[in-house]
Amino acid sequence: MTASPSRAPVAGGERRVPKKGRIRQRERIQLPEDAGPIVTRRLSKVYGDLVAVDNLDLDVRAGEIFGLLGQNGAGKTTTILMLLGLAEPSAGVARVVGFDPTRDPLEVKRRVGYLPDNVGFYDGMTGRENLRYTARLNGIPAAEAEERIAAVLDQVGMSGRADTKTDTYSRGMLQRLGIADALVKEPAVLILDEPTTAIDPIGVVEILDLLRTLVEERGLAVLLSSHLLAQVQSVCDRVGIFAAGKLIGVGTVPELATQFGEAAGRIEVGFEGVAASGAEATAKVLRSIDGVAEVRTPERPGEPFTILAAHDSTAAVREAVLATAASRSMRLSSIREVVPSLDDIYRRALHARGLAGRADTASGAAA
Repeated sequence: MTASPSRAPVAGGERRVPKKGRIRQRERIQLPEDAGPIVTRRLSKVYGDLVAVDNLDLDVRAGEIFGLLGQNGAGKTTTILMLLGLAEPSAGVARVVGFDPTRDPLEVKRRVGYLPDNVGFYDGMTGRENLRYTARLNGIPAAEAEERIAAVLDQVGMSGRADTKTDTYSRGMLQRLGIADALVKEPAVLILDEPTTAIDPIGVVEILDLLRTLVEERGLAVLLSSHLLAQVQSVCDRVGIFAAGKLIGVGTVPELATQFGEAAGRIEVGFEGVAASGAEATAKVLRSIDGVAEVRTPERPGEPFTILAAHDSTAAVREAVLATAASRSMRLSSIREVVPSLDDIYRRALHARGLAGRADTASGAAA
């Protein structure tokens, strides 16, 4: 495959506003000067009367794993296709590693590694042979390609099976080979669409650990689309919640918890030897601690007390509880801050935007 001549990246772009299927006006959109490897502004995709992606502003930074999360039909896959130059936007602009995917799709593909949901390889070829084919398509000299292939196979833990045919591979092995395939061209950006679907739990942990290692060692920007909320929460630095073609929330999980979670932070505190008759006395002591807004007594003996405090004071409240328990010889057995799960945050975000009725269950949300 021959790459098109390199063009200088463009700082801004034109927003094309469709009306009745035609471009009626052009509006200049200025992108930020410090834009990361992936940036979009007002990016939209319309299919007839369906707005698949609606005025998307997205920023993915180098050295982070960004999780794109949304229910079935939310527009995540359409977004990925536009970022790869495989679908043309109806309006708005996108830049991937400084290039417009619509005008310079080959330049984008040279710099972006992509792992689709259903990764495919030639069954009659070995894993190593498939990677050699990818290297040739990307114009990588044979000697250099062999060095890169050996390195990425080792990195994804596939060196031992590299010379067996891919029709003998498990789903997890194919996903690992898919990541190796995406890394052969030494990309600046890695885009993964449902990378852990149908993989056993051990394989999931290994792939997520691999992604974290790649980010730390190579400084890659990783865009990960997944419906598996617990996995997104465990590996992603930031999360974007996508619904009805709109990005309705972006941030770290704690930031999203503050935006869409409960108004107060929650701390669970356990004590040994507190009978039901002594629960109120213990709760009274906890209520006297600065920063504590509310204390909920346990329903049954042995269960923890729940303390509510402002999100920005939970750390200070935890320290104060420890100090109070020590000074009063209270037999503290456990203390932990209860961070809302991404499942809870997702549901609250949809309710906040009036979209809950249009979503699948959060655990089953698809790309």
